[in-house]
Amino acid sequence: MDLPLPHLLLAFGKSLLFTLAGVLPIINPLATAPVFVDLTRGMSDGGRAALARRIGKNIALLLAGAMLSGSYLLDFFGVSLPVVRVAGGMIVASIAWRMLNAQQSTSEDTTQMAQSLSEDRVRIKAFYPLTFPLTCGPGSIAVAIAVGASLHSRRSVTETMVNIAGGLVGAVLLGMLVALTFRYANRVLQRLGETGQIVFLRLMAFMLLCVGVEIIWSGARVLILGVMNAG
Repeated sequence: MDLPLPHLLLAFGKSLLFTLAGVLPIINPLATAPVFVDLTRGMSDGGRAALARRIGKNIALLLAGAMLSGSYLLDFFGVSLPVVRVAGGMIVASIAWRMLNAQQSTSEDTTQMAQSLSEDRVRIKAFYPLTFPLTCGPGSIAVAIAVGASLHSRRSVTETMVNIAGGLVGAVLLGMLVALTFRYANRVLQRLGETGQIVFLRLMAFMLLCVGVEIIWSGARVLILGVMNAG
């Protein structure tokens, strides 16, 4: 049946806000921005801005793909969401651990890093580890898959399409927000000074480690409960 335009606009707005409210707290670009600055030391402002835009684009595409086909892909490969959480959490925790134990790089090391960053390497770095799993990890993907499943309406195909459109616009807005946050994160951190940056980056690395452990536990707990119930 044909639905009135106000109803479709309301459905679009609800889907948009539902996507933002569900995924944004997990992505939390403010918490990941210091990690972005730390991993891109030595890059020029233009290179960092281009990298931030690419990460934002990757996140929008990754979230959109998860909403549209995530559940079908997991079913096809026989992989459950708890397993995705455990694997992704291990990667996040490993990266955070290396950041906690990393020594402050010298200016010579920074210069060599900047010279060795070719365009191809920047593209690879933009997806791994900066897009996945640091910014858009297994928790974000799991939520995006759940959001995508909830956008399907039993009333009509038209309402489903409008809901999906709202979710996709939400994914694009999230990508733009991450790109802007990463783009100007270095300016904010510079005001902290060198010592303040080191302390802040170490704190964020520790929080990232805690997030990784939490992701691992959230997946492992479901798996353990499944084994116990099966027994």
